[in-house]
Amino acid sequence: MKEIFPSIGYKSGELYVEETKVREIAEEVGTPVYIYSKRAIEKAYREIEEAFSEVNPLIAFAVKSNSNVWVLKVLKELGAGADTVSVGEIFRAITAGIEPKKILFAGVGKREDEIEFALERGILMFNVESEGELLKIESVAERLNKVAPIAVRVNPEVNPKTHPYIATGLRSSKFGVDFETALKLYRKAKESRYLKPIGVHFHIGSQITDVSAFEEAASKVKELVKELQSRGVEVEYFDAGGGLGINYKPDEKPVPAKALAEALIPHVKEVNCKLILEPGRRIVGNAGILVTKLLYRKETPEKLFYVVDAGMNDLARPSLYKAYHHIEPVKEIAGGRVKVTVVGPICESGDQFGQDRPLPFLKEGELLAVFSAGAYGFSMASNYNSRPRPAEVLVDGSNFKVIRQRETLADLISREF
Repeated sequence: MKEIFPSIGYKSGELYVEETKVREIAEEVGTPVYIYSKRAIEKAYREIEEAFSEVNPLIAFAVKSNSNVWVLKVLKELGAGADTVSVGEIFRAITAGIEPKKILFAGVGKREDEIEFALERGILMFNVESEGELLKIESVAERLNKVAPIAVRVNPEVNPKTHPYIATGLRSSKFGVDFETALKLYRKAKESRYLKPIGVHFHIGSQITDVSAFEEAASKVKELVKELQSRGVEVEYFDAGGGLGINYKPDEKPVPAKALAEALIPHVKEVNCKLILEPGRRIVGNAGILVTKLLYRKETPEKLFYVVDAGMNDLARPSLYKAYHHIEPVKEIAGGRVKVTVVGPICESGDQFGQDRPLPFLKEGELLAVFSAGAYGFSMASNYNSRPRPAEVLVDGSNFKVIRQRETLADLISREF
C-alpha cells in the first residue's frame, strides 16, 4: 500500500482502509460516510502507551473527539479510560465498558443531575473549574452522602500557539482558574466532609505541535503541587490533559509522543504523582476519513467548484476554524491537476472543505476522501439544513462494520411529535 496516512492509502489505483476498498464501502453504505481504521487507532494508542511506559499513565481518551461507542470499545480493550465533558459522554464510556474508576469529568458547566449521575457511578474524579462548581459538587455529594473526589483545573498561563478557539490554558480562557484561586479551592475541599482533593489538572489547548508549551506548563503546575503537598493536600494524580497535535498534511511528520514524554515525565516523577493523559485527536484523528460524492462540477469566470454531497454540517472544522484537511479522489488518477474549490450543499458561503486545491479533473459521480476526519468530525456533526447525519463504519482488516446507521428523514422529526 502507498500510505497517505497510517493504514490508509492506495493499492492498484484504489483507496483502501487497511485491506478494505473504500469504494466498496461507499457503494454498500452510501455517502457521505465516515470510515475509521481500527488498526490505526490501536497503533496511535500504543505509541503513547510505549512512550510513557516508564510511568504507566492512565490514558483517558477524550471522548469529545470521537464518541462512537464502538470506537470507545476498541479503546477500552486497549486499557483506556475516558475524559468526559457531559453526562452523555460518561454514559457512552460506561456503555462501552470503560470502568468508572478510569473516567474523568471536566467542563465548566456541569449540571446538578450530571454531577449526581457521575457520583452515583463512582467516577475517578471531577476536574473542577470554578468555586461555584466546587460548592455544587459538595452540595450534591452531601445530599447523596458520598465523598466526591476532585482535582482543580488550573491555568498555567502558557501560550500553546494554536488556534485561539482551541487554546484553553490562558488567564482569559473560560476554563479553569488561576493558581491563587486554586489554592483557595483546595483549602475548601480539604476542609469539607464531602470533598476529597486527589489531583491537579491542566489542559492548555488542542492541536499543539510544540512540546515546549507542555514542558513549561508542567513545570509551573509541579510547583503548585509542591505547595499543595506542603499544606497537607495529598495530590495523587497529575492530569496533564491532552492536545498533542497530528499532521493534517501527508508530507508532514507529527511530533513524536516520545518528545511529549520527555517533556512531562521528569516533572511528574519529581512530585511522585500518577500521570493522567487525555489524548483524543492524536489517537483517532488520522484514523478516519470522510467519503463524499462529487455531485456537480461548476465553473465560473473565477473558479472551478466541485460540489459534493457532504457539507459543513457533516464536518465543521474547515468552516469553523479554516482548518486544512487533505483531499484526494478515491480512485487514483495520474496526470495533471487543476485548482478546485471543494464545497458542500449547505446554504452558507463558508460551506467549504478546501479552496484552490490541486485535484484531478473528475467526472460527476466520482468519490473524494477528506482525510484526518476521525476526530471532531462526526462528533461535531449536526442536522443543519435538516440534513440527516452520515453513517459511520469501522474497518478491521478486510472486514467492515456499520457502527452507526445513516439517519433517516423520519429520524429528523422523531422527537417533534
